[in-house]
Amino acid sequence: MTFSLKSGVMVYVSSLAITCMNILMLSSTFPYPPTRGGTAVRTFNLLKYLSQRHNITLVTQREYDVTETEIAGLRDCVDHLVVFDRPTDAKTTSKILKKVQRFSTFLQQGTPPSVLNRYSVEMQAWIDAFVEAGKCDVITCEHSVNEIYVRSHFLKQLKTIVNVHSSVYGSCRSQLAIGISENSLRDRINLPLLRRYEQKYCAKFSTIVVTTEEDKIQLQEFNPHSEITVIPNGVDLVTFPNRTTDPGGHRLIFIGAMDYLANVDAVCFFSNEVLPKIQKSYPNTTFDIVGSHPAPEVLALQQKPGINVTGRVPSMVEYLHKATICVVPMRTGFGIKNKTLEAMAAGVPIVGSDRGLEGLTIDDGKSLRALRANEPAEYVAAISQLFEHPQMRSQLSNNARQLIETEFTWDIAGKHYEQACL
Repeated sequence: MTFSLKSGVMVYVSSLAITCMNILMLSSTFPYPPTRGGTAVRTFNLLKYLSQRHNITLVTQREYDVTETEIAGLRDCVDHLVVFDRPTDAKTTSKILKKVQRFSTFLQQGTPPSVLNRYSVEMQAWIDAFVEAGKCDVITCEHSVNEIYVRSHFLKQLKTIVNVHSSVYGSCRSQLAIGISENSLRDRINLPLLRRYEQKYCAKFSTIVVTTEEDKIQLQEFNPHSEITVIPNGVDLVTFPNRTTDPGGHRLIFIGAMDYLANVDAVCFFSNEVLPKIQKSYPNTTFDIVGSHPAPEVLALQQKPGINVTGRVPSMVEYLHKATICVVPMRTGFGIKNKTLEAMAAGVPIVGSDRGLEGLTIDDGKSLRALRANEPAEYVAAISQLFEHPQMRSQLSNNARQLIETEFTWDIAGKHYEQACL
C-alpha cells in the first residue's frame, strides 16, 4: 500500500466559486500509464483533470505487470494513492471451486463473476472505514465493475457516481446477436441476470455517467428515474498530434488492446472477409494490427499476406502517422471508441462501422469526417475510394481533427465530470 498527500485549494469555474471537494475514486484497473487501454485512458485523464482543483484519493489494484515506477508515476498525479494487490486463485482446484461459487452468487444475489473475481475484502474494508470516517464528499466508480464496493447506505451520506464505460447487458446481447460470444449457452443464461444486475446496481448511485446517448437510452430503460449524464471520451492532443503529411500508399491500420473480445472479432472479420478482396485490386496492401497482448487468434493472422501483428508498441501515434487509412470494423461493444478518437486526432482518415463510429456525428451535412461501412463490399468500396483520392483523405483528416479539437478533448470531458460531481 502506498500514498502521498498534497493540499487542496478553492477554484473558480465559469465565474462561479466551487469549493474544493474530497473525491474518492475507485478503479480496480490500474490506470497508469494511460496507454494500458480504454478503461485506463478514461480513468487517468478524468482523475488528472479533477486533481487540478480537488483532493483526490484513488483506490486501485495492481496486477503482476505493474511496476514500482508506474506506481510512483501515478502517485504524483493524485493526493492520496492506495494500492491493493489484485485477488488471485492460487491453485487449479481453488480456481474451479471459486468459479462455481461466483456463478452461484450470480444466480442468488445477482453479481456477475466478472465483478466478483476482482473483489478484494481488504479493499472493501478500507473503503468502508474511509467513508464512515467522513473523509470524502463524493465517491466515483471508474467503470461499473467497481460498483460492488459502494454500499446502498452510502447514498444517504454522500454523492455516489458510477462511470459506466459500457452496458454489460447491452454488450452481452450484442455479442449473442452477431454470434461472437465466447460461450453462447452461458451468455444466454446470463443475459436476463445481467439485466437484473444492471438495474439493481444503478439504484445505488446519485448519478450515472455514460459515454454515448445510446448507452443512456439503454440504462434509462432499466432506471427511468435515474439521473444519467452523457460524457464522451476525449483525446490527449499532445500525445496524439495531427500528422503533417499524408504518406499515401496502401497501408491499413487497426489499434487497440488485442486481448479484448470485440477487438479480436473486429480484426479477424476484417482480415478474413475484407482484406483479401482489397488485395485483389491493390496487391501491396498491408494491415498493421497494433496493440498489447494479442490473443492467439490474432497472432495466427500473421500467416496471411500483408498482415503485421506488433503487440505493444512504444508509440501508437508513430504507427498511425505512417498509415494511409485506419479501419475500425467493430461489430460489438458499446460506447465511444478511444481508438476512433485517437486516429481522428492523429489526422488519419477512417473507415469504420456503426459500432466503431458510435457517438460521433460523422456527416452533419457540412463536414464529412469518416466513411461508414458494415459489410465487406462497403469496406472495399470505401477503402478503394480513399486509396484513389488523396484530396478526400485530406478532407476527412482535417474535418475529423477539427471535431476532436472542439468536442472531444479530455479538458472538455473533465469539466463535465466535475459538474457531475457537484
